[in-house]
Amino acid sequence: MDIKILNQILEIAFAKRVSDVHFEVGNPPFFRVHGQLLRSKLPRLKPEDTKFIAETIMQSNARELPETFSEFDASYSLTGSGRFRVSIFRQRGSIGIVMRVIPPDIKNFEDLKLPPVLGEMVRSPNGLILVTGPTGNGKSTTLASMINYMNHKYAYNIITIEDPIEFLFTSEKSCIIQREVGVDTVDFSAALRASLRMDPDVIMVGELRDVETIDACIKASETGHLVFSTLHTQSAASTIHRLVGHFPPDSQEIIRHRLADILVGVVSLRLIEDKSGEFLLPVVEVMRTTTTIQACIREGKLDEIEGHIEKGSAQYQMQTMDQHLIQLCNGGQITIEEAKRVSNSMDLERKLNFEG
Repeated sequence: MDIKILNQILEIAFAKRVSDVHFEVGNPPFFRVHGQLLRSKLPRLKPEDTKFIAETIMQSNARELPETFSEFDASYSLTGSGRFRVSIFRQRGSIGIVMRVIPPDIKNFEDLKLPPVLGEMVRSPNGLILVTGPTGNGKSTTLASMINYMNHKYAYNIITIEDPIEFLFTSEKSCIIQREVGVDTVDFSAALRASLRMDPDVIMVGELRDVETIDACIKASETGHLVFSTLHTQSAASTIHRLVGHFPPDSQEIIRHRLADILVGVVSLRLIEDKSGEFLLPVVEVMRTTTTIQACIREGKLDEIEGHIEKGSAQYQMQTMDQHLIQLCNGGQITIEEAKRVSNSMDLERKLNFEG
């Protein structure tokens, strides 16, 4: 393995619309394409190959590969192509690397086939907006699109805190400051505290990983800032449940009240194959915090939220995952089998028949 071969492999990833590249000792490189992991026909990797890749990535970040480590995150750029979010780890005594492809351009809502209501949500002067979903289902891409929408529309001071930095923004109407955990700051919570002294209008936190970061984001929202972040949850109700569950039982009622006051909305994503099997489409649940949903959050009636999202679809441009799946099915964009595979509902087929 040398730098030329490594960069050729990564250029193939961009050309073939690969989402992830895997480098593991004893296997050839793997590519994830449309959700499927494909084994390449390249030679099997040796320990010195993956060590070289890890050292190359670290050198591009002006850092040395630690003598001892378990796992850490980094980034890597290809001139003229794009960037990668990199996870470097140890497995069976050797180094493994997974590189997530970050497209060079930040696409708009229409290009990403995201609902235009996201543009209305980001107009909120303050509060908390969460983008959720499983790993590799478009959270970072959607969040970047929302930030870039504001960048072109409003004169804001936008501060992003990421681990690592993924999409690179160019300041347009807004001024954008991008800080990387482990390089520019110690951790998310320290960076959040510092950001409040940096005259922010908007703060984007890459991920809500712990109770300190969650609490800091809530406080920033309460003090008049618009805060964005992500969680690995699959619906609005499960997102609120997860947030509240981070706190001790005797604090959870207070946290529900605070969330009800500051939560602007939750956007939950899944990527699924279209009918041709050649492209991925986003399935999107959109919850906006109406007065009725605020009451559900305060009273802990989270199982009622999905029903209120369905009822508010026309007036508030909300939608459940099932409503969007039915829309895609009826529009001939996806198969019923694919819709049933993704849906958490046992009666999706009944809903489809009813809608039909």
